[in-house]
Amino acid sequence: MDHRIVGTTLPVLEITLQPGEMVIAEPGELSWITGNIQMKTTPMTAGAKSVFGLLKRAVAGGGLFMTEYTSQGGPGMVAFATKLPGQILPVEVQPGKGYLIHRSGFLCGTQGIEVGVGVQRSLGAGIFGGDGFLLQRISGRAQAWIELDGEVVTYDLAGGQSLLVHPGHIGMFEESVSFDISVVPGIANALFGNQGLFLARLTGPGKVWLQSLTLPGLAHALSPYIVKHEAQTAAVSGGLGGAVTSQVLKDIFGGS
Repeated sequence: MDHRIVGTTLPVLEITLQPGEMVIAEPGELSWITGNIQMKTTPMTAGAKSVFGLLKRAVAGGGLFMTEYTSQGGPGMVAFATKLPGQILPVEVQPGKGYLIHRSGFLCGTQGIEVGVGVQRSLGAGIFGGDGFLLQRISGRAQAWIELDGEVVTYDLAGGQSLLVHPGHIGMFEESVSFDISVVPGIANALFGNQGLFLARLTGPGKVWLQSLTLPGLAHALSPYIVKHEAQTAAVSGGLGGAVTSQVLKDIFGGS
């Protein structure tokens, strides 16, 4: 199995599969494939060996179903594009060397990948759309590809060394790194209300990948333009609707 990452700002992952080789991804991740790639959507894959395992993966944000892509009759290619500007990182997953990644970070993986819930915290209604903070855990024995948003900054933490991080900037870290959430009081923010600032404490040993683009930050930056556009659309629709209604009434009852 070979792969290459094409592009910079919005990269695409191309994986060349030999006959019988397989990669696993969520159904919505596919961008394009060659004609000899066979697709099979099934719930019982990516570590979901039972209903309980399936629910754990669904809670982690992985969805109830996954799609298996297998090459038939010769080499084939499957491609996955990023949803936001960022980077695609290949990682080797082995027993005892898994990773925790942000909730939408798992792009795809080879046979043997296991996807489940890693961390779940309730952080209040103002954060992550009120869904709280969630990390996926990938484990097993496989090759995986992870999508991180924006620029990526890495740190190798020594044993006992800690890093305090805004939760949205956490892209991925090795499972040897311990994780906790703390509240820094006295810092009010439009994203967080008046409850204080939530920070994740990552403590080594292990490697940490941080992402510069956060979805809450992106949503907050775009919200004034979205509200303005919706208001303008409503005004235009209302004006057109009023004009059409007025004309219909004139046609029915007469008058100028």
